[in-house]
Amino acid sequence: MDIIRGVDRAVIVGVQLPGMSSDDVEASLDELEALVDTAGGVVVERVTQRRDHPDAATYVGRGKVAELKHLVEAVGADAVVFDDDLSPAQQRNLEQGIRQKVLDRTIVILDIFAQHATSAEGKAQVELAQLTYLLPRLRGWGTALSRQAGGRVAGGGGMGSRGPGETQLEVDRRKLMRRIAKLRRDLVDKERIRQTKSATRERNHLATVAIVGYTNAGKSSLLNRLTGAHLLVQDQLFATLDTTVRRLDLGDGRPVVASDTVGFVRKLPHNLVEAFKSTLEESTRADLLVHVVDASHPEAEAQIIAVRDVLAEIGAKDRPEQLVLNKADKADPATVAALARRLEADGAAVPVVVSAVTGAGMGILRAVISARLPRTRIPVAATLPLDRGDLVAQGHSAGQLSVERWESDGVHIEGVVDEAVARRMRPWLDVDPFAEDA
Repeated sequence: MDIIRGVDRAVIVGVQLPGMSSDDVEASLDELEALVDTAGGVVVERVTQRRDHPDAATYVGRGKVAELKHLVEAVGADAVVFDDDLSPAQQRNLEQGIRQKVLDRTIVILDIFAQHATSAEGKAQVELAQLTYLLPRLRGWGTALSRQAGGRVAGGGGMGSRGPGETQLEVDRRKLMRRIAKLRRDLVDKERIRQTKSATRERNHLATVAIVGYTNAGKSSLLNRLTGAHLLVQDQLFATLDTTVRRLDLGDGRPVVASDTVGFVRKLPHNLVEAFKSTLEESTRADLLVHVVDASHPEAEAQIIAVRDVLAEIGAKDRPEQLVLNKADKADPATVAALARRLEADGAAVPVVVSAVTGAGMGILRAVISARLPRTRIPVAATLPLDRGDLVAQGHSAGQLSVERWESDGVHIEGVVDEAVARRMRPWLDVDPFAEDA
Protein backbone atom coordinates (compact mmCIF):
# COMPACT_ATOMS: atom_id res chain seq x y z
CA MET A 1 0.00 0.00 0.00
CA ASP A 2 1.78 3.13 -1.20
CA ILE A 3 0.20 5.75 1.02
CA ILE A 4 2.03 8.83 -0.25
CA ARG A 5 2.22 7.92 -3.93
CA GLY A 6 2.43 10.97 -6.17
CA VAL A 7 4.05 13.31 -3.64
CA ASP A 8 7.02 15.03 -5.27
CA ARG A 9 7.12 18.48 -3.67
CA ALA A 10 6.12 18.96 -0.05
CA VAL A 11 5.74 21.79 2.42
CA ILE A 12 6.50 20.64 5.99
CA VAL A 13 4.86 22.19 9.06
CA GLY A 14 6.01 22.20 12.68
CA VAL A 15 4.17 23.61 15.70
CA GLN A 16 6.02 24.92 18.77
CA LEU A 17 3.97 24.13 21.86
CA PRO A 18 4.68 25.19 25.47
CA GLY A 19 7.81 23.49 26.81
CA MET A 20 9.42 23.32 23.38
CA SER A 21 12.18 25.57 22.13
CA SER A 22 12.54 26.80 18.57
CA ASP A 23 15.66 24.61 18.31
CA ASP A 24 13.55 21.56 19.23
CA VAL A 25 11.10 22.35 16.43
CA GLU A 26 13.84 22.92 13.86
CA ALA A 27 15.62 19.70 14.82
CA SER A 28 12.38 17.74 14.49
CA LEU A 29 11.67 19.37 11.12
CA ASP A 30 15.19 18.46 9.98
CA GLU A 31 14.35 14.84 10.74
CA LEU A 32 10.98 15.12 9.02
CA GLU A 33 12.73 16.48 5.93
CA ALA A 34 15.03 13.45 5.97
CA LEU A 35 11.98 11.19 6.30
CA VAL A 36 10.27 12.83 3.32
CA ASP A 37 13.49 12.50 1.32
CA THR A 38 13.76 8.80 2.21
CA ALA A 39 10.12 8.31 1.17
CA GLY A 40 10.93 9.79 -2.24
CA GLY A 41 9.68 13.36 -1.90
CA VAL A 42 11.40 16.75 -1.87
CA VAL A 43 10.80 19.44 0.75
CA VAL A 44 10.43 22.82 -0.96
CA GLU A 45 9.43 24.93 2.05
CA ARG A 46 9.04 24.67 5.82
CA VAL A 47 6.60 26.52 8.07
CA THR A 48 6.64 26.89 11.86
CA GLN A 49 4.01 28.23 14.23
CA ARG A 50 3.86 28.94 17.97
CA ARG A 51 0.67 27.93 19.72
CA ASP A 52 -0.53 27.44 23.28
CA HIS A 53 -2.35 24.30 22.16
CA PRO A 54 -3.29 22.63 18.87
CA ASP A 55 -6.47 23.81 17.21
CA ALA A 56 -9.10 21.11 17.56
CA ALA A 57 -10.40 21.50 14.00
CA THR A 58 -7.26 22.15 11.93
CA TYR A 59 -4.32 21.83 14.35
CA VAL A 60 -2.92 25.21 13.19
CA GLY A 61 -6.01 27.44 13.03
CA ARG A 62 -7.94 28.93 10.11
CA GLY A 63 -5.50 31.81 9.50
CA LYS A 64 -2.53 29.46 9.10
CA VAL A 65 -4.61 27.17 6.86
CA ALA A 66 -5.24 30.09 4.50
CA GLU A 67 -1.55 30.99 4.60
CA LEU A 68 -0.61 27.38 3.76
CA LYS A 69 -3.06 27.34 0.84
CA HIS A 70 -1.39 30.39 -0.72
CA LEU A 71 2.12 29.01 -0.05
CA VAL A 72 1.32 25.66 -1.64
CA GLU A 73 0.05 27.42 -4.76
CA ALA A 74 3.09 29.71 -4.89
CA VAL A 75 5.74 26.97 -4.63
CA GLY A 76 3.85 24.36 -6.63
CA ALA A 77 3.71 21.81 -3.82
CA ASP A 78 1.50 18.76 -4.07
CA ALA A 79 1.40 17.94 -0.35
CA VAL A 80 1.63 19.47 3.11
CA VAL A 81 3.29 17.25 5.72
CA PHE A 82 2.75 17.95 9.42
CA ASP A 83 5.40 16.98 11.96
CA ASP A 84 2.76 15.77 14.43
CA ASP A 85 -0.06 13.28 14.27
CA LEU A 86 -3.33 14.62 12.90
CA SER A 87 -6.74 13.30 13.81
CA PRO A 88 -8.91 12.08 10.93
CA ALA A 89 -11.11 15.17 11.29
CA GLN A 90 -8.14 17.55 11.31
CA GLN A 91 -6.70 15.90 8.23
CA ARG A 92 -10.03 16.13 6.40
CA ASN A 93 -10.54 19.80 7.37
CA LEU A 94 -7.00 20.72 6.32
CA GLU A 95 -7.38 19.07 2.91
CA GLN A 96 -10.64 20.93 2.36
CA GLY A 97 -9.00 24.23 3.31
CA ILE A 98 -5.65 23.82 1.53
CA ARG A 99 -7.07 21.98 -1.51
CA GLN A 100 -4.08 19.65 -1.57
CA LYS A 101 -3.01 16.35 -0.03
CA VAL A 102 -2.30 16.59 3.72
CA LEU A 103 -0.10 14.02 5.48
CA ASP A 104 1.41 13.65 8.93
CA ARG A 105 4.68 12.23 10.24
CA THR A 106 3.11 8.84 10.94
CA ILE A 107 1.95 8.27 7.37
CA VAL A 108 5.41 9.17 6.00
CA ILE A 109 7.12 6.70 8.35
CA LEU A 110 4.61 4.00 7.39
CA ASP A 111 5.37 4.61 3.72
CA ILE A 112 9.12 4.23 4.32
CA PHE A 113 8.54 1.00 6.21
CA ALA A 114 6.40 -0.28 3.34
CA GLN A 115 9.22 0.44 0.88
CA HIS A 116 11.90 -1.28 2.98
CA ALA A 117 10.10 -4.35 4.33
CA THR A 118 11.43 -7.50 2.68
CA SER A 119 10.46 -10.52 4.79
CA ALA A 120 6.92 -11.86 4.96
CA GLU A 121 6.75 -10.93 8.63
CA GLY A 122 8.07 -7.43 8.03
CA LYS A 123 5.51 -6.84 5.29
CA ALA A 124 2.72 -8.15 7.50
CA GLN A 125 3.78 -5.87 10.36
CA VAL A 126 3.85 -2.83 8.09
CA GLU A 127 0.49 -3.64 6.54
CA LEU A 128 -1.05 -4.07 9.99
CA ALA A 129 0.23 -0.66 11.05
CA GLN A 130 -1.00 0.94 7.81
CA LEU A 131 -4.48 -0.56 8.05
CA THR A 132 -4.75 0.37 11.73
CA TYR A 133 -3.90 3.95 10.72
CA LEU A 134 -6.30 3.90 7.76
CA LEU A 135 -9.34 2.39 9.51
CA PRO A 136 -10.54 5.56 11.33
CA ARG A 137 -9.81 7.62 8.20
CA LEU A 138 -12.19 5.80 5.85
CA ARG A 139 -14.59 8.19 4.20
CA GLY A 140 -18.00 7.56 2.67
CA TRP A 141 -19.09 8.95 -0.69
CA GLY A 142 -22.79 9.38 -0.14
CA THR A 143 -25.79 7.25 -0.97
CA ALA A 144 -24.44 6.43 -4.43
CA LEU A 145 -22.32 3.79 -2.71
CA SER A 146 -25.23 1.97 -1.10
CA ARG A 147 -24.83 -1.67 -1.97
CA GLN A 148 -27.89 -3.39 -0.51
CA ALA A 149 -31.46 -2.76 -1.60
CA GLY A 150 -34.56 -3.38 0.44
CA GLY A 151 -37.92 -4.82 -0.55
CA ARG A 152 -38.03 -7.96 -2.69
CA VAL A 153 -34.34 -7.68 -3.52
CA ALA A 154 -33.56 -7.82 0.17
CA GLY A 155 -35.47 -11.03 0.61
CA GLY A 156 -39.09 -10.06 0.20
CA GLY A 157 -39.36 -8.33 3.56
CA GLY A 158 -41.90 -5.87 2.11
CA MET A 159 -43.01 -2.55 3.51
CA GLY A 160 -40.99 -1.32 6.44
CA SER A 161 -37.96 -3.42 5.64
CA ARG A 162 -36.64 -1.38 2.73
CA GLY A 163 -33.66 0.90 3.34
CA PRO A 164 -30.44 2.17 1.89
CA GLY A 165 -28.68 -1.01 2.94
CA GLU A 166 -24.97 -1.24 3.59
CA THR A 167 -22.84 1.66 2.34
CA GLN A 168 -19.49 1.24 0.67
CA LEU A 169 -17.91 2.78 3.76
CA GLU A 170 -19.31 -0.01 5.91
CA VAL A 171 -18.17 -2.64 3.42
CA ASP A 172 -14.65 -1.20 3.32
CA ARG A 173 -14.50 -0.96 7.10
CA ARG A 174 -15.55 -4.58 7.50
CA LYS A 175 -12.99 -5.72 4.92
CA LEU A 176 -10.24 -3.83 6.71
CA MET A 177 -11.22 -5.28 10.08
CA ARG A 178 -11.15 -8.81 8.64
CA ARG A 179 -7.73 -8.18 7.12
CA ILE A 180 -6.41 -6.70 10.38
CA ALA A 181 -7.64 -9.75 12.31
CA LYS A 182 -5.93 -12.11 9.84
CA LEU A 183 -2.64 -10.19 10.00
CA ARG A 184 -2.70 -10.33 13.79
CA ARG A 185 -3.28 -14.10 13.71
CA ASP A 186 -0.40 -14.54 11.25
CA LEU A 187 1.94 -12.46 13.40
CA VAL A 188 1.00 -14.46 16.49
CA ASP A 189 2.00 -17.64 14.64
CA LYS A 190 5.33 -16.09 13.64
CA GLU A 191 5.89 -14.97 17.22
CA ARG A 192 5.46 -18.58 18.40
CA ILE A 193 8.20 -19.61 15.96
CA ARG A 194 10.48 -16.86 17.27
CA GLN A 195 9.80 -17.84 20.88
CA THR A 196 10.70 -21.44 20.04
CA LYS A 197 14.01 -20.29 18.57
CA SER A 198 14.67 -18.12 21.63
CA ALA A 199 13.90 -21.05 23.93
CA THR A 200 16.34 -23.20 21.94
CA ARG A 201 19.05 -20.58 22.40
CA GLU A 202 18.34 -20.49 26.14
CA ARG A 203 18.56 -24.30 26.39
CA ASN A 204 21.88 -24.16 24.56
CA HIS A 205 23.06 -21.49 27.03
CA LEU A 206 23.62 -18.92 24.30
CA ALA A 207 24.16 -15.42 25.61
CA THR A 208 22.24 -12.81 23.58
CA VAL A 209 23.11 -9.26 22.60
CA ALA A 210 20.52 -6.93 21.00
CA ILE A 211 21.87 -4.01 18.98
CA VAL A 212 19.46 -1.10 19.37
CA GLY A 213 19.60 2.58 18.55
CA TYR A 214 18.25 5.51 16.60
CA THR A 215 17.68 5.00 12.91
CA ASN A 216 20.82 5.53 10.80
CA ALA A 217 23.11 5.32 13.86
CA GLY A 218 25.13 2.56 12.18
CA LYS A 219 23.69 -0.57 13.82
CA SER A 220 23.94 -2.76 10.71
CA SER A 221 27.48 -1.55 10.03
CA LEU A 222 28.44 -2.40 13.61
CA LEU A 223 26.92 -5.88 13.37
CA ASN A 224 28.76 -6.45 10.09
CA ARG A 225 32.03 -5.41 11.72
CA LEU A 226 31.51 -7.54 14.83
CA THR A 227 30.25 -10.72 13.16
CA GLY A 228 31.51 -10.61 9.58
CA ALA A 229 27.92 -10.45 8.32
CA HIS A 230 27.02 -8.71 5.07
CA LEU A 231 23.87 -6.82 5.95
CA LEU A 232 22.55 -4.03 3.75
CA VAL A 233 24.09 -0.71 4.78
CA GLN A 234 22.58 2.52 3.44
CA ASP A 235 22.80 6.13 4.54
CA GLN A 236 19.02 6.24 4.87
CA LEU A 237 16.46 6.16 7.64
CA PHE A 238 14.99 2.73 8.36
CA ALA A 239 17.22 0.84 5.92
CA THR A 240 16.86 -2.20 8.22
CA LEU A 241 13.44 -3.45 9.27
CA ASP A 242 13.84 -7.21 9.62
CA THR A 243 15.59 -8.57 12.69
CA THR A 244 18.85 -10.33 11.80
CA VAL A 245 20.57 -12.77 14.18
CA ARG A 246 24.27 -13.61 13.80
CA ARG A 247 26.82 -15.52 15.87
CA LEU A 248 29.25 -13.23 17.68
CA ASP A 249 32.80 -14.34 18.53
CA LEU A 250 34.08 -12.46 21.58
CA GLY A 251 37.29 -14.46 21.77
CA ASP A 252 36.47 -15.99 25.19
CA GLY A 253 34.98 -19.22 23.88
CA ARG A 254 31.42 -18.41 24.91
CA PRO A 255 28.73 -18.80 22.26
CA VAL A 256 26.97 -15.47 21.81
CA VAL A 257 24.34 -14.34 19.31
CA ALA A 258 23.77 -10.71 18.31
CA SER A 259 20.57 -9.38 16.76
CA ASP A 260 20.09 -6.21 14.73
CA THR A 261 16.78 -4.42 15.31
CA VAL A 262 14.70 -1.77 13.60
CA GLY A 263 15.84 1.77 14.35
CA PHE A 264 13.82 4.24 16.37
CA VAL A 265 12.93 7.90 15.85
CA ARG A 266 11.28 10.59 17.91
CA LYS A 267 7.50 10.45 17.75
CA LEU A 268 7.60 6.83 16.55
CA PRO A 269 3.95 6.00 15.74
CA HIS A 270 2.35 3.99 18.51
CA ASN A 271 0.55 1.65 16.10
CA LEU A 272 3.91 0.98 14.45
CA VAL A 273 5.43 0.03 17.81
CA GLU A 274 2.45 -2.23 18.41
CA ALA A 275 2.81 -3.90 15.00
CA PHE A 276 6.55 -4.47 15.46
CA LYS A 277 6.28 -5.35 19.15
CA SER A 278 6.90 -9.05 18.60
CA THR A 279 10.12 -8.25 16.72
CA LEU A 280 11.22 -5.55 19.16
CA GLU A 281 10.65 -7.93 22.07
CA GLU A 282 13.93 -9.61 21.11
CA SER A 283 15.35 -6.69 23.10
CA THR A 284 13.36 -7.57 26.23
CA ARG A 285 14.99 -11.01 26.39
CA ALA A 286 18.55 -9.94 25.59
CA ASP A 287 21.30 -10.33 28.19
CA LEU A 288 22.75 -7.00 27.05
CA LEU A 289 21.49 -4.08 24.96
CA VAL A 290 24.22 -2.53 22.83
CA HIS A 291 22.81 0.96 22.31
CA VAL A 292 24.46 2.47 19.22
CA VAL A 293 24.61 6.27 19.06
CA ASP A 294 25.64 8.47 16.13
CA ALA A 295 28.27 10.49 17.99
CA SER A 296 28.56 12.90 15.04
CA HIS A 297 24.89 13.93 15.23
CA PRO A 298 24.15 17.25 16.96
CA GLU A 299 21.02 15.74 18.54
CA ALA A 300 22.75 12.61 19.87
CA GLU A 301 21.52 13.02 23.44
CA ALA A 302 17.92 13.64 22.34
CA GLN A 303 18.13 10.51 20.20
CA ILE A 304 19.32 8.48 23.20
CA ILE A 305 16.26 9.66 25.14
CA ALA A 306 13.96 8.74 22.22
CA VAL A 307 15.41 5.22 22.03
CA ARG A 308 15.06 4.72 25.78
CA ASP A 309 11.44 5.88 25.61
CA VAL A 310 10.64 3.17 23.05
CA LEU A 311 12.55 0.56 25.06
CA ALA A 312 10.46 1.51 28.09
CA GLU A 313 7.28 1.17 26.02
CA ILE A 314 8.14 -2.40 25.01
CA GLY A 315 9.28 -3.39 28.52
CA ALA A 316 13.05 -3.42 27.94
CA LYS A 317 14.15 -0.37 29.94
CA ASP A 318 15.56 -2.51 32.79
CA ARG A 319 17.83 -4.60 30.57
CA PRO A 320 21.58 -3.96 31.00
CA GLU A 321 22.67 -1.31 28.50
CA GLN A 322 26.04 -0.52 26.94
CA LEU A 323 26.27 2.77 25.07
CA VAL A 324 28.44 2.72 21.95
CA LEU A 325 29.37 6.07 20.42
CA ASN A 326 29.69 5.22 16.74
CA LYS A 327 30.92 7.22 13.72
CA ALA A 328 33.98 8.49 15.58
CA ASP A 329 35.64 8.87 12.17
CA LYS A 330 33.11 11.60 11.29
CA ALA A 331 32.89 13.34 14.68
CA ASP A 332 35.10 15.89 16.38
CA PRO A 333 37.14 14.01 19.06
CA ALA A 334 36.62 16.76 21.66
CA THR A 335 32.86 16.70 21.07
CA VAL A 336 32.76 12.90 21.43
CA ALA A 337 34.82 13.02 24.64
CA ALA A 338 32.52 15.66 26.13
CA LEU A 339 29.45 13.59 25.16
CA ALA A 340 30.95 10.50 26.79
CA ARG A 341 31.66 12.42 30.01
CA ARG A 342 28.10 13.76 30.19
CA LEU A 343 26.58 10.33 29.61
CA GLU A 344 28.80 8.75 32.25
CA ALA A 345 27.91 11.54 34.71
CA ASP A 346 24.23 10.74 34.12
CA GLY A 347 24.78 7.23 35.43
CA ALA A 348 25.43 5.30 32.22
CA ALA A 349 28.20 2.72 32.04
CA VAL A 350 31.35 4.13 30.47
CA PRO A 351 30.50 4.53 26.75
CA VAL A 352 32.74 2.86 24.18
CA VAL A 353 33.86 5.03 21.27
CA VAL A 354 34.10 3.18 17.95
CA SER A 355 33.93 3.53 14.20
CA ALA A 356 32.15 0.69 12.43
CA VAL A 357 33.60 1.99 9.14
CA THR A 358 37.29 1.96 10.12
CA GLY A 359 37.11 -0.70 12.84
CA ALA A 360 38.52 1.61 15.50
CA GLY A 361 37.58 0.58 19.05
CA MET A 362 36.22 -2.84 18.11
CA GLY A 363 38.69 -4.73 20.32
CA ILE A 364 37.65 -2.65 23.32
CA LEU A 365 33.98 -3.12 22.49
CA ARG A 366 34.35 -6.91 22.32
CA ALA A 367 36.10 -6.92 25.68
CA VAL A 368 33.41 -4.73 27.26
CA ILE A 369 30.58 -6.89 25.88
CA SER A 370 32.36 -9.99 27.14
CA ALA A 371 32.80 -8.48 30.60
CA ARG A 372 29.16 -7.37 30.84
CA LEU A 373 27.53 -10.60 29.67
CA PRO A 374 26.49 -13.06 32.38
CA ARG A 375 29.31 -15.42 33.29
CA THR A 376 27.31 -18.58 32.75
CA ARG A 377 30.31 -20.44 31.32
CA ILE A 378 33.70 -21.01 32.85
CA PRO A 379 37.06 -21.75 31.18
CA VAL A 380 38.39 -25.14 32.29
CA ALA A 381 41.48 -27.27 31.85
CA ALA A 382 41.45 -30.70 33.47
CA THR A 383 42.64 -34.29 33.36
CA LEU A 384 39.53 -36.38 33.92
CA PRO A 385 39.59 -40.07 34.92
CA LEU A 386 39.23 -42.44 32.00
CA ASP A 387 35.97 -43.77 33.46
CA ARG A 388 34.37 -40.27 33.51
CA GLY A 389 33.41 -40.14 29.88
CA ASP A 390 30.08 -38.76 31.09
CA LEU A 391 31.81 -35.50 32.09
CA VAL A 392 33.47 -35.28 28.69
CA ALA A 393 30.05 -35.67 27.05
CA GLN A 394 28.59 -32.98 29.34
CA GLY A 395 31.48 -30.69 28.41
CA HIS A 396 30.50 -31.02 24.77
CA SER A 397 26.73 -30.70 25.30
CA ALA A 398 26.92 -27.80 27.77
CA GLY A 399 30.01 -26.03 26.53
CA GLN A 400 32.77 -26.00 23.95
CA LEU A 401 35.83 -28.22 24.32
CA SER A 402 38.75 -27.11 22.19
CA VAL A 403 40.97 -29.97 23.43
CA GLU A 404 40.00 -33.59 24.07
CA ARG A 405 42.96 -35.94 24.28
CA TRP A 406 42.66 -39.50 25.64
CA GLU A 407 45.91 -40.75 27.19
CA SER A 408 46.93 -43.41 29.69
CA ASP A 409 46.73 -41.04 32.68
CA GLY A 410 43.29 -39.67 31.81
CA VAL A 411 41.33 -37.47 29.40
CA HIS A 412 42.94 -34.05 28.92
CA ILE A 413 40.34 -31.40 28.12
CA GLU A 414 40.32 -27.63 27.65
CA GLY A 415 37.45 -25.30 26.84
CA VAL A 416 34.49 -23.51 28.41
CA VAL A 417 31.59 -25.24 30.13
CA ASP A 418 28.52 -24.33 32.15
CA GLU A 419 29.18 -23.57 35.79
CA ALA A 420 27.27 -26.67 36.94
CA VAL A 421 29.43 -28.93 34.76
CA ALA A 422 32.60 -27.14 35.90
CA ARG A 423 31.65 -27.86 39.52
CA ARG A 424 31.27 -31.56 38.70
CA MET A 425 34.75 -31.49 37.15
CA ARG A 426 36.18 -29.56 40.11
CA PRO A 427 38.27 -32.38 41.68
CA TRP A 428 40.28 -32.71 38.47
CA LEU A 429 40.59 -29.08 37.34
CA ASP A 430 44.13 -27.71 36.91
CA VAL A 431 42.96 -24.39 38.40
CA ASP A 432 40.02 -24.22 40.80
CA PRO A 433 37.79 -21.26 39.79
CA PHE A 434 35.61 -21.83 42.86
CA ALA A 435 38.33 -21.57 45.48
CA GLU A 436 37.04 -18.21 46.71
CA ASP A 437 33.55 -19.70 47.19
CA ALA A 438 34.88 -21.98 49.90
